Amino acid sequence: MRDRIKEIFSDSIQIKEELLRSSVGTILEVTRLFIDCLKKGGKVIVFGNGGSASDSQHIAAELVGRFKKERAPLPAIALTTNSSIITAIANDYSYDFVFSRQVEALAQKNDLIVGISTSGKAKNVAAGIKQAKKMGLVTVALTGGDGGDLAKLADVCLTVPSAITARIQEAHITIGHIICEIVEEEFLTQR
Repeated sequence: MRDRIKEIFSDSIQIKEELLRSSVGTILEVTRLFIDCLKKGGKVIVFGNGGSASDSQHIAAELVGRFKKERAPLPAIALTTNSSIITAIANDYSYDFVFSRQVEALAQKNDLIVGISTSGKAKNVAAGIKQAKKMGLVTVALTGGDGGDLAKLADVCLTVPSAITARIQEAHITIGHIICEIVEEEFLTQR
């Protein structure tokens, strides 16, 4: 078991080192989109399934609450938290529409739409991004593997170079923390 633990740590580190080599520019681009959205009075709308739903909620919480420092709350919503909305849409339409219907209802000008899918193949996440594009909103995707369909749909896609869901999720939350920390620093200087 000791060797397996070391192997898992090593795999996670290697993926993050690859992101450091290849994706700093994309992370910077996404961070600027967050900052631009918030400075224009928009909100960040985040969504995904399973572990990506948890990541969505985590990112929204860091923005609305705080990351490390005291500051004014920043507007963000995770579309994964209202079980009544999710189950009503899934029951009345299909699970494929649980995010697109919410984007249509809640998103407004200057909002940033962030879809998270480790495979990039989640139909409901893709539908949420498509709805946002139809509304003229800026979209970001966090994916893994080859990025799937989501990579082609979003304005900016950050793809973690792994096919292992757990390693992709670990990288996604690291990326989320990087973005939230830099966003927070930007809004501390704006006080």
